[in-house]
Amino acid sequence: MRVNPDTDAVARRLRKGMVNGVLSFPLTSFHDDGSLDPDGFRAYVADRIATGPGAVFPACGTGEFFSLDEDEYRQVVTITVEEAAGRVPVVAGTGYGWAQAARFARIAEEAGADALLVLPHYLVAAPQDGLVAQLEQIAARTRLPLIAYQRGQVAFTVASAKRIAGIPTVIGLKDGHSDLDRLQRLTLAAPEDFLFFNGAATAEIQARAYATVGVPAYSSAVHAFAPEIANAFFTAFQGGDDGTVDKLLRDFYVPLVELRDRVPGYAVSLVKAAARLRGTPVGPVRAPLTDPSAADLDALEQLLTTGLDLVGAAL
Repeated sequence: MRVNPDTDAVARRLRKGMVNGVLSFPLTSFHDDGSLDPDGFRAYVADRIATGPGAVFPACGTGEFFSLDEDEYRQVVTITVEEAAGRVPVVAGTGYGWAQAARFARIAEEAGADALLVLPHYLVAAPQDGLVAQLEQIAARTRLPLIAYQRGQVAFTVASAKRIAGIPTVIGLKDGHSDLDRLQRLTLAAPEDFLFFNGAATAEIQARAYATVGVPAYSSAVHAFAPEIANAFFTAFQGGDDGTVDKLLRDFYVPLVELRDRVPGYAVSLVKAAARLRGTPVGPVRAPLTDPSAADLDALEQLLTTGLDLVGAAL
């Protein structure tokens, strides 16, 4: 196994970033015909980075990793690394089976990414030994540090979490299950320097709950279209401003989740639609996702206006 001597340094940078800003998961820009829009993506990701996230995660779930071919993936990660210019860590997505994940990992490594988020494997259920072996196989084929992502068919036991934490280049775990009993057990069993991230859909809704089990860092889909709202929430949350947190949750985040839950895939397509409403060059989603209906777009625009008003910003 090749071990990156900078693994600890990457983990330290991520830990510092988690305290200083939200974790940004940028959208991937497409033209109206569905082809990749590199220039649009460059402008978009540069704007996200300028708002001060703790780290940026290109080509992950929000970035429609599942729909990118290898050349498109290379362009997305390369552009992100260029625009970040070392200011924030760049953690690229990878996934599918370990052989495919390793190919994407090599591309991310060549593009200059700092680390990888290992998305859940494709299709099949697997035993705990297999979940651990998946990460071992990927780790053996890249120098980059890895963050495991448990959601869907991937859920680590305490014993398995200890095993993956023992892989030299696995530095953290992102959780999308929101099983706080299990998560508390994992955080207590893991090494002190192991990183944990709240990866629940619209993670701000559960930020308080995750923080109670020692996981205050979270990914923000809202940052992809309204960094003003995402940053205002983060500042209030970090500062213990419960009044502002409650107001943003009640008047913006909860209604957003209710709208998101209307249609499968809205966790991405609503985010992209909201970015388009603000004139951001991100284009449509790719199949199998679909863009929101006209009625849902109207509701989204009203909600976005409300959220921006709450933080003193404009559509």
